[in-house]
Amino acid sequence: MDPLHQFQINSLFQIVLGGYDVSFTNSAFFMVVAVAAIYALLVMGVANKSMVPGRLQSLAEMFYEFVANLVRDNAGHDAKPYFPFVFSIFMFVLIGNMIGMIPFTFTFTSHIIVTFALAATVFVFVTILALMKHGLHFFSFFMPHGAPVALAPILIPIEVISYVMRPVSLSIRLFANMMAGHTMLKVFAGFTVMMISGMGALGFVTGLVPLAINVALTGFEFLVAFLQAYVFSILTCLYIRDALELH
Repeated sequence: MDPLHQFQINSLFQIVLGGYDVSFTNSAFFMVVAVAAIYALLVMGVANKSMVPGRLQSLAEMFYEFVANLVRDNAGHDAKPYFPFVFSIFMFVLIGNMIGMIPFTFTFTSHIIVTFALAATVFVFVTILALMKHGLHFFSFFMPHGAPVALAPILIPIEVISYVMRPVSLSIRLFANMMAGHTMLKVFAGFTVMMISGMGALGFVTGLVPLAINVALTGFEFLVAFLQAYVFSILTCLYIRDALELH
């Protein structure tokens, strides 16, 4: 009945290397499941390359077109070479979120260490991209164009802090939404069970209200799972655009 028990990480295979615990956990297992599911969807979906696509091919093409449009509209045409990176991020977060909606699974995107690792990957990628494209001119990004030089001692630290905090805000947004949503679902589910089992026939009737709420929350959580993958990806696109254009 503990709503936080679902976030507990358990070791499936105990592994110690050089005195460090690198055990294979339930979180790592479902990450592998997510990658395998993405691979199966994309490879099996386009294996036949039918002119009239089946369900898997339609789904694979839909995801491809969705992210392609996302990159083109938010990162610009110059960002086309980085489509595979954004697509990988989107699919990994989306499938991870959706797997977590299945009973008795594990939502690895509800852990800050996972979301921060993803956000840090995006941060390092766009920073290296900006340095490779603009060289030392990249540091002009921290001084807004047209701002008085006298304000530089104030503006530059603010811009630097804002830039460095990107992976923090990006990771906390995904982690907090997934953890809060799943906790809320578990609380309402437990409340429904207690209402039905603890009050007899009357409990069955009164338990229908929290049950209906729980069904509605489940549908809402599916929407949140998609929206969080979308938000994570669209912000990645915006960061890539900043790296390319120094806006």
